[in-house]
Amino acid sequence: MKRFLSKLKESISSPAYENEGGDEGYVELDTDAEDVKSKILVRPFTISDFEDIKPILDSLREGYTIALINIKPLKDKDLVELKRAINKLKKTTDAIEGEIAGFGEDYIVVTPSFAKIYRGKETKEVKGESHVAE
Repeated sequence: MKRFLSKLKESISSPAYENEGGDEGYVELDTDAEDVKSKILVRPFTISDFEDIKPILDSLREGYTIALINIKPLKDKDLVELKRAINKLKKTTDAIEGEIAGFGEDYIVVTPSFAKIYRGKETKEVKGESHVAE
């Protein structure tokens, strides 16, 4: 029994798998590599047609983009299309559990779920069609 315990103790205290090469037991990690998905991208967009919202929606669905959207060109051109575009943005924002707000008369900001929009005098809650001023 003593011999069994001494062999057990010996196998635990001095592992037989020690590498003679030294560095082979370690893995180097590249700490300088940038993970693009971990960076937040603040990206400006301009909407001049309803079709211009597709790249905005795609960027928002990725989850790493804060969109600053200039709505003035579409607002000057067609209010009905602007309302439709804002409703589509609002639905996508709700789906990703993000936030949407208007800055002044010509800009909207849309954020993913991890970001919060400060609501001061300059920001307005975007509630679909009610945001567009006549």
